[in-house]
Amino acid sequence: MPEAASSLDSRARAEFPLAERMSRAIALLAGRLAHLLAQFPGAQEEPLRRAHTFLHAMHDAVAGTEPSATNEAIEHKPVSDPIGRVAATLSLSISEVELIFLAAMAEEHEGYASVLRSLNPRNEPYATVGLAAQLQCANSRDRFSLRRSLEMGKAISAGILSLRGDTPFFEKSLVLAEGLWPVLCGLDVMPTSLKPAELNNIGAGLEEWFDAAEVLKARHLLERDEPSLLAIVADSEGTAAHRAATLAASANRTALGIELAADAPASVPRLALVHALARGAVPIFKLSNPDSSVQANLPDIDGFPGAVMVCAQHNVLAPLDVRRPVLRLTIPPLGVEARERLWRAQLPEISGQAGTLAARYVIEPAAVQEVARDYRTYDANSSGDDCLEAIAECVRTRSNLRLTAGVKLVRPTARWKHLVLPADRRAQLTEALDRLLHQGTVLDRWKFLEGRPGARGVRMLLSGPPGTGKTLAAEVIAHALGVDLMMVDISRVVSKWIGETEKHLAEAFDAAEHAHAVLLFDEADALFGKRTEVSDAHDRYANLETAYLLSRLERFDGLAILSTNLKQNIDSAFLRRLEFVIDFDEPSAAEREALWRCHLPASAPLANDVNLKELAALYPIVGGLIRNASVAAGFLAAATNTAIDRNHLVRAIRREYEKSAKSFPGLPAGALRT
Repeated sequence: MPEAASSLDSRARAEFPLAERMSRAIALLAGRLAHLLAQFPGAQEEPLRRAHTFLHAMHDAVAGTEPSATNEAIEHKPVSDPIGRVAATLSLSISEVELIFLAAMAEEHEGYASVLRSLNPRNEPYATVGLAAQLQCANSRDRFSLRRSLEMGKAISAGILSLRGDTPFFEKSLVLAEGLWPVLCGLDVMPTSLKPAELNNIGAGLEEWFDAAEVLKARHLLERDEPSLLAIVADSEGTAAHRAATLAASANRTALGIELAADAPASVPRLALVHALARGAVPIFKLSNPDSSVQANLPDIDGFPGAVMVCAQHNVLAPLDVRRPVLRLTIPPLGVEARERLWRAQLPEISGQAGTLAARYVIEPAAVQEVARDYRTYDANSSGDDCLEAIAECVRTRSNLRLTAGVKLVRPTARWKHLVLPADRRAQLTEALDRLLHQGTVLDRWKFLEGRPGARGVRMLLSGPPGTGKTLAAEVIAHALGVDLMMVDISRVVSKWIGETEKHLAEAFDAAEHAHAVLLFDEADALFGKRTEVSDAHDRYANLETAYLLSRLERFDGLAILSTNLKQNIDSAFLRRLEFVIDFDEPSAAEREALWRCHLPASAPLANDVNLKELAALYPIVGGLIRNASVAAGFLAAATNTAIDRNHLVRAIRREYEKSAKSFPGLPAGALRT
């Protein structure tokens, strides 16, 4: 038997007064148990005698008097203590509180665990119901009352206590909820079976949101801690959890965030509610569901005496079938004015760029705080365009995307100078860019299209023959916006399996929103094609895919670009929803000359016989082929250690014609036959 000693020395008592009070309550209960053992038949036999000696010594260390049949340390627990809070919230009787202490004895000291093991018929370090009955019950009526408490009582239904063992009732072990005793002693620790959710209650930029009628109702419920369910849904469960944390903070409530996987056993949310109750915190469940096509079940919150918050993505939360009032909050993206205030608050040193940042990134306060911290750590000395580039890199790093098959993220490097287009086409691209940058003014300040779906974001179609610069234009716009280009490979997204195409598309749109990227659907006619007459199930599901695309494209707040070689094959329903339709024609002779100059770097050695105007006039090829021929000519010249001459260029052009299965126009005057 371990040597009897106080479970906290004098220094620990001064540092942890709550733990000292809980230790004293356990020691006084140990005295009652010693008093009981002294009355057992065979009390002088060695195991019982040693148990009695230890329990008596633990009692004497804190009380200094003979053990009695009452427990004054349990009868008067301050409501400010976790155990007092639990007792007051659940309206527990003195005997029920005593059961909690009895179940906690093994957690308090290894000597108590050894004593209880010697008294347990299954040799477990827990008190049995029978031992509790002998401590508390004087007659059969008391035993029935104990049974009712352990079958139907608040401590059992709340999950604070549980009965373990496939045995008769009075031989079952009395077990305290996992990890609860340290919390009752004042230690803010979590059991390993619970995964804490990181919560951030930054409220900058949320002023208008806090004034919304539904949010005011929710705050009122939290302030009064009424039994209710606040279902908060947003584009991501992380955004919903951030809003939940700020809402709890505005109601002066402590919050306990828990990550809850879709396949989590029912015991996990039940244990989380116990820990929230002991802390006096409002529980915030963050429903993590990697498969957005499957609805997430609501955790069982019946019996919890206060408000509960559940955070999920749109359309992921299953129907809310609970026996308590429900308030649903749908979180809209922050408006541009709110985002501008947010950037100014988090990065006052570059407040002059707040408007540009607000236009570029539809982002939550918690994310802005992280980006601001990263920026100050690595790029605090940058300014002007450099600071915008630095912040773009911080946003990119924080996005930390997991891209699905068929989606590629490209960091754009192309500039406007690399794009050769007629003036009217270039003006349309600039107008599309301006439309994104000035949404805040037109839609938020001037209230155009107020409340209309599809008002935000820009959708455009780039059509024309291959190689005319459609993908390059998308990259130029992405660079001008300071974001990445997310390219969707249609061949890998479209699936023959029902529902898989929609799932892949949803993942692509969600990833683009999360990364604040420009979304490019290349060869879009394969996906955005005309709907057909329904003649079989395949036609019906193909039309369903088209309907989903229409809806999701309308909800996309960023820039979505469709690229196609066959504009006539695009469904007219898509065309009506596009703000811009830009045709990329084959370049004129003057544009081809500009393309040659663009793709032949100034640092490349050109022979005197190279006449770019001549090449542009003789060979009507598109920009993609000009780029290929320029690079090929460079390698031909490097192989002979000479400057790039006319023959190198003509040979390279001829190969491009052959690859394209086109008739080569012939050699210019004076060119060598190869």
